[in-house]
Amino acid sequence: FFFFFWGGGDAVVFVSISYIQQSVARNLGFLIPFVSVLMAMITIHMMRGEMIYKPKTDSSLLTTFGVIASALKTCCVRYRYFSGGVTNWLDHAKENYGGRYSETQVESTKSLARLFPLFAFQILYRTCIMQIPSGYYLQTMNSNLNFSGFILPIAAMNVISIVPLLILVPILECINSCLFSFKKSRHSPTIYVGQLSAALSVMVAGISEIHRKHFPRVEQTLSKEVLLVSSMPCFHLAPQYILLGVAEALVTPSCSLLSFRLVPERIRGISMHFLTLFNGAGCFMGAFIVQTVHTGTRGNWFPHLLHEGKLERFFFLLASLMMVNTLGFWTIAHRYNNLNQEYAKEFRGSLPEEKILQNEKAIKFYDSVLDRSPILPPMEAT
Repeated sequence: FFFFFWGGGDAVVFVSISYIQQSVARNLGFLIPFVSVLMAMITIHMMRGEMIYKPKTDSSLLTTFGVIASALKTCCVRYRYFSGGVTNWLDHAKENYGGRYSETQVESTKSLARLFPLFAFQILYRTCIMQIPSGYYLQTMNSNLNFSGFILPIAAMNVISIVPLLILVPILECINSCLFSFKKSRHSPTIYVGQLSAALSVMVAGISEIHRKHFPRVEQTLSKEVLLVSSMPCFHLAPQYILLGVAEALVTPSCSLLSFRLVPERIRGISMHFLTLFNGAGCFMGAFIVQTVHTGTRGNWFPHLLHEGKLERFFFLLASLMMVNTLGFWTIAHRYNNLNQEYAKEFRGSLPEEKILQNEKAIKFYDSVLDRSPILPPMEAT
């Protein structure tokens, strides 16, 4: 439901502020978000006493990087012992194997490293999502935005991609809560189905681009500039927005939940930070692909004027890459099927401090049983 309210806020922004910026005053469109962020900062500052969370000192981000660096250093120095005494290369950072980190810190880092393939497969997916403010934006800008005499804001098309998020997130939440037990719920199939939807969205965008060029061009005024655009109504682009919205509803909440639940409690914040980092890498990857394609094709596959280039070829290329990405994630999806944290429970139960706590609980239990048991009279000698 965090993503549900997030999508609701986006829908309001893309309808109201985009209209103000395009049709009323451009500067006012920047002033409203600035005032909103300022008010949010003031509210957070007022409520900071109830929002402060103090993580444990042994679970910082520097500790995680320190474990990785220590393990790599030990592997390089003592390479001949790599295959003999340890089962995982990160074990070299443990104090028992010459490192300087405790077993708890190393095992927590190992559980985080288990999620790196999941994070890596989100990079290209995030590149497809970023087509809304880039490639899809150009298509919409070069389509007919006239709706019964009213010029729709270009960003209003984003609402079409938000509607599936608002509809599917509550439905999926109800299904997971009512029909399945928590320990048997599977979210990785949801992720690769969503990635497949993203690949189909980009493919449909390429087909829509071919379809758009068959319409005659007309003049359209945007921000006091007259442009020659296709007479195809912008609503013909709705299927690609809907598919991308379905992908976002299936992938983002499930991936966030996996990143949160499949690691120990002490490093959940760090896991979410890494997920955000890889999502940001997807945005940079999208910019890199666009620049590479634009330079390699001399502006033909990503042109300045869409009617003079082949933007559909760029979409088909991205769809092909996304299909390969989806197949790659499908091969490793079985690692993230269950959310019962069996992996985390196994290593937590094997840690010395956990065993001590378990022994103390057992002793307390038996003490309470002995205290409640009746005192039996001594047996008479026969």
